[in-house]
Amino acid sequence: MATVVAEPVVGRQGNYAGAVSRLVAFGADVGASWGLFTLGAAALAFTIQLASGTKFSLANYQIASLVSAVVWEFLYFAYQWTLSGKTIGMAILGIRVVKVDGTAIGARQAVIRTVTLPLSIIVFGLGFLGILTNRRRYAWHDRFAGTAVVYSWDARAARLRWLARQDPTTPT
Repeated sequence: MATVVAEPVVGRQGNYAGAVSRLVAFGADVGASWGLFTLGAAALAFTIQLASGTKFSLANYQIASLVSAVVWEFLYFAYQWTLSGKTIGMAILGIRVVKVDGTAIGARQAVIRTVTLPLSIIVFGLGFLGILTNRRRYAWHDRFAGTAVVYSWDARAARLRWLARQDPTTPT
């Protein structure tokens, strides 16, 4: 039986994502998750105020607010990584999380990665140093979860699709 060898994909797809791409994606995720959390908190406060007739503010329930924020952040990252291997910010930047062998991550890796992500931040950001120094660009949470962050788009194919959509009658 002959084995079929797939042609390598030309572009960035499958290459380890760089520090800038990962940082910008994380920044977009922080903004998106806090924006969604704030909208949810405002909707909750409005609903409680509407139903009870009394003014309600989450600022009066700081511990509950903190616990809610932590649970929300966990769900935001773990759910999206489990579902598709990428968060909103990662999708915008064209990167995704995979197992070190290149296959899709599961719930186990997503949860471990989410739980250990704060460790990379808390220790003066030293957990991210591997992104700059390691060939595979592993952060601590990547090592703990057995994951890697790679580019998930093919620049050449995207360019060819864009060129194919151009009207042939328009001068270039």
